[in-house]
Formats: sequence, structure tokens, C-alpha cells
Amino acid sequence: MAGAPAFLHPWLADPASLTARIVARCQQFQVRVLRETRALPFADERGLIGLPPGRHAWMREVLLIADGVPVVFAHSVLAPRDLTGAWHMAQAIGSRPLGAALFADPGICRGPLQAARLTQVHPLHRHAAAAVGVALPTLWGRRSRFSRLGRPLLVTEVFLPGIARLG
Repeated sequence: MAGAPAFLHPWLADPASLTARIVARCQQFQVRVLRETRALPFADERGLIGLPPGRHAWMREVLLIADGVPVVFAHSVLAPRDLTGAWHMAQAIGSRPLGAALFADPGICRGPLQAARLTQVHPLHRHAAAAVGVALPTLWGRRSRFSRLGRPLLVTEVFLPGIARLG
């Protein structure tokens, strides 16, 4: 988190539900699903979800919107075989927040949070900018690996400039 703006430190470090934290700070919360598809994961993601090179992952990208303002771009990745196994609920989650489901199930364990600075050349930065339709400054994000029945789900949350409004 070194180098991140001070107001972002609590957001980057909070191990509780990001969705719950946002909901507590706004009047209206919405999840806008951008895509749910099978695609090649980024190289660093592939190893974290146990996929060999060249194999597709199930990928979900959404915007978390607080009072009409996009505040987080979220990117989730898992092995496709887990859609009918450990993570069967992911495929049918629709516009409900994945975070709510993750923290409601006592059988799900969360690994450590990793924070990172994302410049305009990072693919997740480019996906976030495309989602909001404007050029964005350097962004900060965090990711963690969740585990259910021994199977991994990787969740990355990229904080958009609108998050500053929520304190």
C-alpha cells in the first residue's frame, strides 16, 4: 500500500466485505454486470486458480455503483470446471453482488489481500476505463483468493476515482 492515497488505505486493507462497506456509505447500491464469459486469464491469475497455459477460465466483470457513481471495477476468475462444483453459485449470481454470497457462506475461506498500483498499461486498468467510458488516472486495486471445498476463486477489486466520495 506504500504510495496509495491515505484515504484508500482502509479500503485496500479491510478484510471484510467490500460490498457491505460500500452499502453502508451510500443510499443506493447497484451491481452492473459488464461480462460473464470464458476467456484466457492473465498469466498471474492462471497459476492462482490452477489452470494450465492456454486453458480458458470463467471470468466475471462488474461495476459496483454507489448513488449512481461507479466506485469499483471488480474482476473474478475461476476454473470452468468449478462452475458445476465448488463455485456453482457463481454462474447464477446475475446482478447480485458476489461479495454478499462469499461472506454469507461459512465454508468459504479468504486468503490474504494483495494491493497493487495499476497504471494505464495494466489490462485491468484498461478494462475499468472501458467500463466507465473515460480516461482514468493511475488506480489502486486489491485481490484475494477465496477457497470453497478446496477450489479457488480469484477476486480483484479496482478502486475508481468515485470511491473518494464514500470516505
